Amino acid sequence: MRILMMTTPVPTHFTPIVPLAWAFRAAGHDVMVAGQPDVMGMVRSAGLVGTSIGERFGVEDWLRGKLQGDKRPIETLPRPRADDMGVFGQVWMAHTQETLPGQLAFAREFRPDLVVADQMEYTALIVGGVLGVPVVHHRWGVDAMSDQSLRAVRPGLAPLCAEFGLEALPEPDVKLDPCPPSLQLPSADPGTPIRHVPFNGSGELAPWARELRVSGGSGAGKARRVAVSLGRSTLALNGVPHLRLMLQAFGRLPDVEVIATVGEEHRAEIGPLPDAVRLVEPTPLHLFLGACDAVVHHGGAGTAMTATSFGLPQLVLPQLSDAFGTGEQLQKRGAGLVLDDAETQSDPAALSSALSALLTDSAHREAARELRAEMAGMPSPARVAEDLTRLAAR
Repeated sequence: MRILMMTTPVPTHFTPIVPLAWAFRAAGHDVMVAGQPDVMGMVRSAGLVGTSIGERFGVEDWLRGKLQGDKRPIETLPRPRADDMGVFGQVWMAHTQETLPGQLAFAREFRPDLVVADQMEYTALIVGGVLGVPVVHHRWGVDAMSDQSLRAVRPGLAPLCAEFGLEALPEPDVKLDPCPPSLQLPSADPGTPIRHVPFNGSGELAPWARELRVSGGSGAGKARRVAVSLGRSTLALNGVPHLRLMLQAFGRLPDVEVIATVGEEHRAEIGPLPDAVRLVEPTPLHLFLGACDAVVHHGGAGTAMTATSFGLPQLVLPQLSDAFGTGEQLQKRGAGLVLDDAETQSDPAALSSALSALLTDSAHREAARELRAEMAGMPSPARVAEDLTRLAAR
């Protein structure tokens, strides 16, 4: 069977569907990824094959153009209201209008039996509708965005759909949801569960990571270990000074060891740090989270779902879009805390207090472990791949 996987041009939008692609390949199916140049590096990193269609999008450049001076997104862009998340669909509606001709031409050559795409890839819905094959949308995690966005873009994409003989923008045949049900937003449309399998890119098990895996978690008499991972875009979008402030605050907490993933290009700007802070190269999180006691991150779906799979309490410092919803849901579930305004995020005392509470309150650890067990009980990508191929065969 031929499986066409499509993605919006952001590597971290593609990573959640990689384990499903592996499951299809392991079952002997022909898997092809079609996307813009932005995602081809991640496609290769995942050991998959793809075809580059269209021009580079450059999401970081696009976001940087919306910022003011050296301010972070949370200091510049208004926080979206819960009932206004559909506005984010407008970006990917324009993407659909630009990329559809090339994507449809390739799909006609490839002749897929099934199309699988991330939750904001509307091009896939039109391709599937034109070719008459089922389309699967795969959520990223806590989903405050995709349902509203899909409804919001329907009027704007109606003329394009009509041009290709469709009465309206088709609905996805299946909506896969890797988020544990008790963590998902109650407002999200029902989805088909699929277990999250962490994939944060490929990499090498560095000596420092081997040391952590051998030493294990904190345990009696050991410092509590905290992973800090803000993602590439957060640092690229004027986030380095904030990271410096954060690491200085965390590094002064008693009996706390901090492991922060920071690329070489940002090291000089960060400057001197307390001895308890260790900077490491960006590394797939699943290689070392098992030796940590908590995670501090920006609310990215991939990081949040990976930390959840390890049963770790999470301190979320959202910057934009759906990251606020992720932090709020973790806090409501008891498995995390969220600091969701720029002033609090910039207060060293508030940062230290939140992390200390996360590390010392056993209720956070218990809630995080419950989420891990809930996620582990969800159907594996291999099981879901079997179900989807049966759907395509019908």
